[in-house]
Amino acid sequence: MFAKKTISQLVALALLTSTVYVLPSASPQGMAQAQEKQDERKTRRTPALRAKVYEQLARAQTLADEDKITEALEALENVKSKSSSMNSYELAMMYNFFGFIHYNAEQYDKAIEAFEQVVEQQPIPESFELSTLFSLAQLHMMQGNYDKTLAFLERWEALNQGEIPAKNFLIKAQAMYQLKDYERASRFINQAVEMVEKEGKVPEENWYVLQRAIFYELKQPGKVKDVLIKMVRHYNDGKYWTQLAGMYGELGEEKKQLAILEAAYQQGYITSGSDVFNLAQLYYYHQVPVKGARLMEQAMNDGVLERNLRNLKFAANCWALAKNDDKAIPVLTAAAKLSDDGELDAQLGQMYLNQEKFDRAIDATMIALQKGGLRNQGMAHLVLGMAYFNKQRFNDALNELAKAEKFDSAKRMAQQWGKYVESEKVSHERLKAELSS
Repeated sequence: MFAKKTISQLVALALLTSTVYVLPSASPQGMAQAQEKQDERKTRRTPALRAKVYEQLARAQTLADEDKITEALEALENVKSKSSSMNSYELAMMYNFFGFIHYNAEQYDKAIEAFEQVVEQQPIPESFELSTLFSLAQLHMMQGNYDKTLAFLERWEALNQGEIPAKNFLIKAQAMYQLKDYERASRFINQAVEMVEKEGKVPEENWYVLQRAIFYELKQPGKVKDVLIKMVRHYNDGKYWTQLAGMYGELGEEKKQLAILEAAYQQGYITSGSDVFNLAQLYYYHQVPVKGARLMEQAMNDGVLERNLRNLKFAANCWALAKNDDKAIPVLTAAAKLSDDGELDAQLGQMYLNQEKFDRAIDATMIALQKGGLRNQGMAHLVLGMAYFNKQRFNDALNELAKAEKFDSAKRMAQQWGKYVESEKVSHERLKAELSS
């Protein structure tokens, strides 16, 4: 571990949303002490760190702990001037001190140069070399030197006598991801995750984040979905719920998409306007329009969604699909006022006709025709014809039905209504004549 004042905190390496920590495994003092208790695995013979050299290095460390960086480096340069009389372990320790001081001063390129000099000195204790190689791999990762990251990891693995830890495969996966070698990145991250899961443990969140990103780049939505299921289970973050819903949608599993989004909404994770609108659309698509309409109205009332044309129109359509014209009409009226064309006014006219509110049907449809831009102008004339007929304005009705006949979409129905209106007009006039005689 670092001495308390030597390195004040771990250095975060942001890769995607992941974090790798640069952790030279021991302070310079710790390395000196470790020489007295070398690991039983070691077979290499290394020279001793003489007390006189250690005292000079410790003086530099003390200065560094006191934030006297310039003086500390001067002390080390003084030691370096006598390097011809120093053995390999002493030289390695000297460069290790240089590395720590530069690292603490956030001079990472200089720290890397110093730590690279450490592993060039031979022989040195194997544990010392291993920890420095691993630190170099992580430092190069932090600096974006991905090829060197991989090279130092391979040197570490060649020297290591035990099992390769999962974290090595994680770092390799990160480097491969940055090099856009997604196939190899996939193999490494899968191996890292599998090793941890086989121990009955849960990988760190950033491991899953990287795995998901790699599968996404490989265009493997099914595997992205599988990773997100684990992320939802283990970390229960709202963004993972919405991402999982999105993957189900991409896979064409809309029912599961709706179920996941609804569960996220119930937990308070659906807060953005886009996610609310997406959930409302799914309700509409899956024939649950009342939930969609209520969700839209609540969101507009809360200010999550604007009361703009798109949102009002969609909310009205939800109520209309639910066959609740009383709820749909006020919302559709508000939307129609914001629309430059007459499409929504025409829709209002039809709703009023269905409710037998003929005057309002006429007013709304007339506005629709004045605004123009109708997809089915013939239907608007047909609605007017029906409304006029029910007002017993037979001539007006026949005029509008004649206009409707000019449009293929309304021609057949207009002709049928025209015959009916003519018949009713004759009957009405006959009755009227009989009553007046």
